Amino acid sequence: MSEDNAFSGIRENIKKIKEVVANAAFYSGRTEDDITIMAVTKTVDADRVNYVLSCGIKLIGENRVQEFIEKRENINLSACDVHLIGHLQTNKVNQIIGKVSMIQSVDSVKIAQEIAAKSLKIGQTTDILMEINIQSEANKFGFLPVSALESAYELAQITGINLCGIMSIPPMNKDEKVNRQNFSNINRLFIDICDKKIDNVSMKILSMGMSGDYRAAILEGANLIRLGSAIFGDRKY
Repeated sequence: MSEDNAFSGIRENIKKIKEVVANAAFYSGRTEDDITIMAVTKTVDADRVNYVLSCGIKLIGENRVQEFIEKRENINLSACDVHLIGHLQTNKVNQIIGKVSMIQSVDSVKIAQEIAAKSLKIGQTTDILMEINIQSEANKFGFLPVSALESAYELAQITGINLCGIMSIPPMNKDEKVNRQNFSNINRLFIDICDKKIDNVSMKILSMGMSGDYRAAILEGANLIRLGSAIFGDRKY
């Protein structure tokens, strides 16, 4: 595929991102291979998604079930994994089960139970992350920090899902110190749940950090970052 105007800057953006990732990983005592870069493909057409895959990105994240269903046939799915990262309504669960390798945005026990039930119907177990509302914001979904450990134990009892870690979207702030504190709090919660060694829980993924704050997230322990505009440029929704 030629690098025409539709793909202008994408390869260069990815190169710059990898340099930042390598630097932040080094200062956090890791290597760039320890950090997974997700391309967030909301509103991005299949041609540009496939171009990003050709640049070496192996994970894409979709926010909207319907949008992904409509374009998935034109995406080179053999070259990547796909995670759902947007809020999932119970009436959409049946449409997405079996079509993504992980659902990161599990924000309640109720939706986890629905995912599990639909997964068992097709004979599979679905990998999930707990979405944590780290500052208990009224306008955001997610488990509250104060009850996250209790909720992790509850999720561990549900057959049909596999809890693999935490995802969070803390408030954006221009002050890197504030961002790092939020990410540090998320990481501390992640470590606390890890340390409990809960049966049927495999806490391996800490998904935090987006285009405006992913360096701070890596410095505070993230091993999966979710990048949209940093890769594709600003988008109109």
